[in-house]
Amino acid sequence: MMQAILSEKFRLIQKLVREGVIRSERVKKAFLTVPREEFVPQVYRKYAYDDTPLPTLEGQTISAPHMCAIMCELLDLKPGDKLVEIGTGSGYHAALCSEIVSPGKTIDGAVVTMEIIERLARYALSNLKKTGYLAKIDVIVADGSFSLPLRKTFTRGIVTAAVPQIPKNLLEVIKEGGRIIAPVGSRYYQELLVIAKKREGEESIENYGGCLFVPLKGIKGYGSRYSDG
Repeated sequence: MMQAILSEKFRLIQKLVREGVIRSERVKKAFLTVPREEFVPQVYRKYAYDDTPLPTLEGQTISAPHMCAIMCELLDLKPGDKLVEIGTGSGYHAALCSEIVSPGKTIDGAVVTMEIIERLARYALSNLKKTGYLAKIDVIVADGSFSLPLRKTFTRGIVTAAVPQIPKNLLEVIKEGGRIIAPVGSRYYQELLVIAKKREGEESIENYGGCLFVPLKGIKGYGSRYSDG
């Protein structure tokens, strides 16, 4: 069974590299290292390396691998980056990001991830603990659409569920020169935006096209119990 899973993992990564979705060695190594099968329910383990979202708990999903890769590449994550994530989900995307910003046993970077659904946060904590990532990732149960850690030391930010507008609260905790990525739009259609924070409060926005994420729960989300990660 494990050999079959590994074979499917390599096949998927080769496909994403061939299609130009995975472009950097950092992202490729993270995908090789983080076991996606440990972040999905047992019944779905055999589908862990299908390039599709999979159900987790509370009606939530783990994002398709290609979307995780796209977001990591567009964020241009590097070792030492300090990332804040809104929407922990299963914990898989946080683990990928941690593997990039704090590769191996290093702790140069940091990942703080926020989840509003308590049961889902506990699920993510369990997944991160058994895969060895919990020591490098802070999981906070809170409404990330509204409340964020006050330390303004983050260089990157990510929202893993659809938001109705660019999350200003996230931009406020990003350093100058940093960037965030978020699917922005309606419940049923969003555009993947990368917002770079310039000097003196200036911002630049790049649109990377249409996407479809489940709606973010929270005061500044859509008020439904959904997140995706």
